[in-house]
Amino acid sequence: MVRGSLVQPAMAMMPPARPSKPWLLLPAILAATAVGAGIALAPLPALLALPVMVIVACVWKWPALATRGIAQLRTGQVPKLRLDRVEASIVLLAITSSVVPLVWMTVRQQPITTDDLLYTLVLWKYLGLYALIRMSVHSDREIRRCLWVSIGTACIVAVLAILQSLGLPGLSRILATEYAPVAATGGLLARGSSTLGLPAATADLMIYNLAIVSALWMRGRDRRALLAPIAALLVLATLAAGEFSSAIGLGVAVVCIALVTNSTRLLRIFLPTGLIASQVLQPVFAERFSGFQSASGLPVSWTGRLYNLENYFWPQLFSAWNFILGVRAAARIPVASKAAGYVWIESGYTWLLWGGGIPLLASFVFFVLATARRGWQAARSSAGAASVAGIATFVAIIVTTVLMMFDPHLTYRGSADLLFVLIALSAPRLREVRS
Repeated sequence: MVRGSLVQPAMAMMPPARPSKPWLLLPAILAATAVGAGIALAPLPALLALPVMVIVACVWKWPALATRGIAQLRTGQVPKLRLDRVEASIVLLAITSSVVPLVWMTVRQQPITTDDLLYTLVLWKYLGLYALIRMSVHSDREIRRCLWVSIGTACIVAVLAILQSLGLPGLSRILATEYAPVAATGGLLARGSSTLGLPAATADLMIYNLAIVSALWMRGRDRRALLAPIAALLVLATLAAGEFSSAIGLGVAVVCIALVTNSTRLLRIFLPTGLIASQVLQPVFAERFSGFQSASGLPVSWTGRLYNLENYFWPQLFSAWNFILGVRAAARIPVASKAAGYVWIESGYTWLLWGGGIPLLASFVFFVLATARRGWQAARSSAGAASVAGIATFVAIIVTTVLMMFDPHLTYRGSADLLFVLIALSAPRLREVRS
């Protein structure tokens, strides 16, 4: 009795389990990712924000959680870890993309390289990001602020992408030297890769934020004069990426927005904006469509992608039953004849089988179904910022699923970070806390 009476006041005096301004976590993470993820010197840009997450979490969140956990143990209360379907699916993704391939490589006596180890950390990073946002952001006001921070960051990236695609001399030179991907070519640098160093990743980031803007438009009338030009800017930046897959993703996003909001009113903005973009971005479109004038009648990027899959990945993947548990964790293989020294897997579903076999593919399917369900329920069963995050989550996960046919969009720098942030913001528990 005495022991319990002493512990209870101590628990009452403890700092809250979340920081006073938890939404400030997101600007640090998104800014570090959006500005630094495409730096050419980064050996694995997708992991660049990991040190920021660790530092912020240690300073803001984990000491309070550890103190509360110790107090609960002293009173005999064992902290329980409760995972819903979405969280369980993310854990499975992390395990099947790291433990499964590393164990299987050990059994087959395959050498485990630094590349393999780095690639196994990517989905663990996103799991950590999800947990950090999930534990730190609770109220409607905090969620709304996080969403606006994401929009603001996307607008900066969008402006740079558009100017880059139009060939602004000074900007194009800086992005080409400091943010260009390792295997960049002249045609690739002419597209809107912005500070992410990858046009497809930039386009994904634009599409996800377009879903946020569209949801804010549907859920309120007070800022529509601001949201309309932002939506136009994001559509323009998506097309400035010069990716056929991104144009497909934009179309899928528009359909998903109309479906989840049960409204087609936003088409009044998207259709005219698309027509204007086709005129403003004529140099980008001309460069991309010129690829169909090749000897094969297809762009070189398409034939090169298929050649790499047929010669470097599919033969090894579909021999000796390797597709069951995967080949190795690294999503690229060294090829001395290539300018970058590597060939990357340019097929998302091939990457799933290559990196973790059927377990990783099944985990991804589980993840998509659980996340789409969460987004749909949040969009339909709640109001306020959580509903906005739910709409954006549903749109983002469906777009990712479709575009995985072309590339591993699940782990694309910048856009993948936002995807997991949106999933965390749309979690049911967040809607139960008063703002």
